[in-house]
Amino acid sequence: MALLIVGVLLWAYSHLMKRVTPGFRASLGDNNGKMVASGLTILAIVFMVVGYRSADVIQLWNPPLFLRHINNLLMLVAIFLFFLGFSRGALRAKIRHPMLSGVKTWALAHLLVNGDLASLILFGGLLAWAVLDLIFINKMQPVWDRPKAGPVYFDVLHLVVAVLIMAVIGMIHARLGYPVFG
Repeated sequence: MALLIVGVLLWAYSHLMKRVTPGFRASLGDNNGKMVASGLTILAIVFMVVGYRSADVIQLWNPPLFLRHINNLLMLVAIFLFFLGFSRGALRAKIRHPMLSGVKTWALAHLLVNGDLASLILFGGLLAWAVLDLIFINKMQPVWDRPKAGPVYFDVLHLVVAVLIMAVIGMIHARLGYPVFG
């Protein structure tokens, strides 16, 4: 469990470094700072995966089965939001932080269907990081330079791609022993 906790904390620090320790981040320079942050992020992912997979199952609650359907719907929304920043559709101009909104939705969806301690640490920790990051960004940059809205056609295309990504993620989960559809 310690490895999982360290992984979540490393993830949060690597993504908040320039906001919580700006002097240290600046002292590294632009390229070195990006390399350090990237290295910490990769290490965090390894720690989180190994820590989560090796954690003892300590069940805190038993989620009802119907939450799986809500999870799947939220996951589609999360995928749509996560990649919305790359879209040229109309919705991109309506949501300021689509990637962080996608991460928050992803974490919440997983908290609904996983009632064990390791899941609470992983998904709850990443949800807390995303909320903090959003708060820090909005305080440091209170004015949003809204991008120009594009045609709705791109939003529909983006939704189709999100459904395809969701199907692939579902198949990967099934291969890992976590069936999500059915």
